[in-house]
Amino acid sequence: MISANEDFAPVTLDLRFLGQPGVIASFLLRGEDEAALIETGPGSSVPVLLEGLAQAGVTAEEVRHILVTHVHLDHAGGAGLLLHHFPNAVLYVHEVGAPHLIDPSRLVASATRIYGSLMDRLWGEILPVPSDRLIRLADRQRLRVAGRTLEVLYTPGHAKHHAAFRDLGTGTIFAGDVAGSRLEGCTYVRPLTPPPDLDLEEWDRSLDLLASFQPPALYLTHFGRHEGVAEHLDELRSHLRQWESLVLAALRAGQDRSAIAALLQRSGDEELLTRHADAETIARYESTSAYTMNVAGYERYLRRRHPNLPVPETSR
Repeated sequence: MISANEDFAPVTLDLRFLGQPGVIASFLLRGEDEAALIETGPGSSVPVLLEGLAQAGVTAEEVRHILVTHVHLDHAGGAGLLLHHFPNAVLYVHEVGAPHLIDPSRLVASATRIYGSLMDRLWGEILPVPSDRLIRLADRQRLRVAGRTLEVLYTPGHAKHHAAFRDLGTGTIFAGDVAGSRLEGCTYVRPLTPPPDLDLEEWDRSLDLLASFQPPALYLTHFGRHEGVAEHLDELRSHLRQWESLVLAALRAGQDRSAIAALLQRSGDEELLTRHADAETIARYESTSAYTMNVAGYERYLRRRHPNLPVPETSR
């Protein structure tokens, strides 16, 4: 049971995605005799999440609120499944993403084209969210959950359906993917740029919004709590534009996606190795968003803006 003396700070639950520590997080909020979760993770990680809640002393009946920053499967894939375990819970998602959770068929079909036979291992069971248990969120809406007030921040750029959540009591922000990935104990900030919604202009505006609040810390789904927010956001902006320049030059040279991904990997991993000389850390960063997926996002974005870019023979 949740105690009145329970620590009010968010608890980071490690979902141990594919058995790896520190790749996908869910955040537990407790207060006023109820619990809330921010991010469900994929269906494949639901058993680990349930175990983490049990270890934290939270019962299924106490979970009243489940919030997701966006509908990508590593953030919300387990939403429908979790609602079966939490009879009193409702799920919150930005209004743009709501249809994809009520009927995930298009989301699943798109992911299946990419991941094929790996779908079940990666993402597990993906169930629809009942419409009567889903609350559509709008920009700057305020929510009272688990003893605190959260403000919804519409933050596109990574995805059209992305929202971050600002705790008005502490100023900290649960940033989803709009603030990139930065693993525990690391300083390196890696962009997350999968297709189809990458938009660098919108992303810049979203980062301006986050920076304007001067938050003392960010909670990242990939992974955990990080301070030094101004420096973090500056590095993310720099990497987003560096990657844009690299991918655009390679596309103009007629290189295909696999070759561009190799270029991006060399660039990113060389910088990462100067700070964290650890092959395991590099592998875990790759698990947050693979270079091939990041290049695919840039390619879609750049071809919309530069329609005369050559198409390599391997793509025809």
